[in-house]
Amino acid sequence: MPQDDDLAAWLRLTLVPGLGSQGVRRLLAEFGLPSRVLAAPAAALARTLGESLAARLRADQSAAQVRAALDWAARPGHAIVTLADAEYPRALLEIPDPPALLYVRGRTGLLAANGIAVVGSRNATAQGVANAEALARALSAAHVTVVSGLALGIDAAAHRGALRGEGSTVGVLGTGIDVVYPARNADLFDALAERGAIVSEFPLGTPAVAANFPRRNRLISGLARGVLVVEAALDSGSLITARLAGEQGRDVFAVPGSIHSPLSKGCHALIKQGAKLVESVEDVLGEFAGAASAAPRARAAPEESHVLLQHLGYDPCNVDTLCERSGLTAEVVSAMLLQLELEGKVAGLPGGRFQRVSDRDRS
Repeated sequence: MPQDDDLAAWLRLTLVPGLGSQGVRRLLAEFGLPSRVLAAPAAALARTLGESLAARLRADQSAAQVRAALDWAARPGHAIVTLADAEYPRALLEIPDPPALLYVRGRTGLLAANGIAVVGSRNATAQGVANAEALARALSAAHVTVVSGLALGIDAAAHRGALRGEGSTVGVLGTGIDVVYPARNADLFDALAERGAIVSEFPLGTPAVAANFPRRNRLISGLARGVLVVEAALDSGSLITARLAGEQGRDVFAVPGSIHSPLSKGCHALIKQGAKLVESVEDVLGEFAGAASAAPRARAAPEESHVLLQHLGYDPCNVDTLCERSGLTAEVVSAMLLQLELEGKVAGLPGGRFQRVSDRDRS
């Protein structure tokens, strides 16, 4: 980790209004480490940045913010990792716009771990939530770190599932790391800080601003080897993450759903564009050498899935009810339902419910 003086110089650069991570990297390429940037002559800075940005840099109006950040980083379980640090995740160096520094709470080492991003709709269905939690739990049980955005819906379900396995989870924020957003995820935020990791590139105190979340998405995909979209509408921000993953050379996966559900259309569009269709965790782990052997068995054979039909009947019911009737786990029930829905034997309904489809309805 950098010493206070060095870290203060890094912080000063990142706190210059309008400079951004690209501007910081331009300065580093021209002058070297931040201490040399700050010591550079005004004329040289102006040639690199232009008069306006150079003047903002030299004005040094961030002393209070720098001090607050240094105090924050001095607390147990807190860290600020810069591009010059060994702890900086190598995966982010592969993306076009890596942040100059990261604020981290929790297990910093997870940023360098074997990761899969699991993302999807904030307004997820009950089935989507169950699928995300089950898939994330299975990934984590296979020692894969689950990366997501700590949003409501699919993100929160992915974090909850991953916390139940060995791989744990990383939450990437679109706010300052000291801002809990959304407030309903406060308990989950604390759990990640204790047993996983939380990361942000934004200065302390940065509120939830819509423009920051697409920037956050590039880090979600950048920290991972692939992105799994569980449930998403056509205008979902998760499709931005998937697009960024493709641009970054990451794999893209998508879980199919009912053809009648608006929250499946984004996943279906990704599959049409070449994303790998995911029915079970093996479809993800199978892409990574050596990982599949460690994965728990989640895919149900066709004859096993059909056993679920006798518990389903022809009245609508949800995953929890099917778990109670069958004695199976939510992970297994979700895998069976996906298979039955693809076979046209089950239809997904609003509110995360499912209904058996009669032979007459399919004809």
